Amino acid sequence: MNILALNWQDLKNPMSGGAEVHLEELLRRLAAKGHRVTLFCSNYAGGAEEETVEGVRILRAGNRYNFNLIAPWHIRRLIRRERFDLFLEDINKIPFYSPWYVDLPSIIIIPHLFSTAVFEEINFVLGSYIYLMERPLRTVYRSRRFCVISESTMADLVSRGIPADNVTVIHCGIDRNVYGNHKGYAKFEYPSVLYLGRIKKYKSVQHLISAFALVRKRIPAARLAVVGTGDYLPVLRRQAEELALADAVVFTDFVPSEIKVEYMCRSHLMVYPSLREGWGLTNIEANSCGTAVVAADSPGLRDSVRDGVSGLLYPYGGIDQLAERIVALLNDPVRRAQLEQGGQQWAAQFDWDIAAERFLELCLKTVEKR
Repeated sequence: MNILALNWQDLKNPMSGGAEVHLEELLRRLAAKGHRVTLFCSNYAGGAEEETVEGVRILRAGNRYNFNLIAPWHIRRLIRRERFDLFLEDINKIPFYSPWYVDLPSIIIIPHLFSTAVFEEINFVLGSYIYLMERPLRTVYRSRRFCVISESTMADLVSRGIPADNVTVIHCGIDRNVYGNHKGYAKFEYPSVLYLGRIKKYKSVQHLISAFALVRKRIPAARLAVVGTGDYLPVLRRQAEELALADAVVFTDFVPSEIKVEYMCRSHLMVYPSLREGWGLTNIEANSCGTAVVAADSPGLRDSVRDGVSGLLYPYGGIDQLAERIVALLNDPVRRAQLEQGGQQWAAQFDWDIAAERFLELCLKTVEKR
């Protein structure tokens, strides 16, 4: 097959995140199987207009602010110049409305939709723009085939009027070369809690810091590591100082992948307090590293955490409930060990090769049905 994919950005973009990891893990495996794959996305400072990365041809134009405006023209031009068998649109910001200008067998990939959660992250004007851009999904995309990464996102689409038969759930995998067997790491000598991910307002790390202030009253030796970068980091630093947690909370900013893995392996617990996610891949990665997870019972996270098996869920925004679960597990090594073992068994079923095989089956089925 000759495949054309459309996404806001590629994995080399400094602003890339989980959506880019997901898409390119699949595209690279399709390319490795002999399929021709082209990814069209926005450019960034210092980015090449064209290059090939692990078999995927990447074409870049525009920037993250105007890309949705210029993408239709470029996509139409590419389709006129080359014969493509399949079109992929990745919706992880606002839709490109490709059915209006692409007449090819298509799969719409959606990690998650923002809905009203967008107002937690950005101002009302821009938030309203994104919120309203999501509204016509049923009208524009109803006949398209969808690939989503969690049951929560599938339920969201169905609630918006997309037929359930048009939606396929294919869970993310993990890189076993990175998050495989790490039995050589010992847990930190002090009670340790970890947050690892982007530092955005909707990730709700501020809830974790508030809860950690309660944890410290009961476990004074406990420490929290916040590993990641993002525009909400200054707010979190101020919050930690105001709560007199400066000596108990470390903010690492950017760290290389091997250090992230070490934190995942050595921490006693990882916490994911986000308002909404597509899946929560970090939960699976932490489980694979032998660490139990405490996560908000929110879309995506409730799919990637098996409550009572790989970790514990708590009501989103429940500061007291979050603190209680952290304290309970830090004080109960037997229960924590059960969750660590259950988490490793749970994580063992998630593999990018398996995900790519299922995605290839969906691609072939979509092309054949046309």
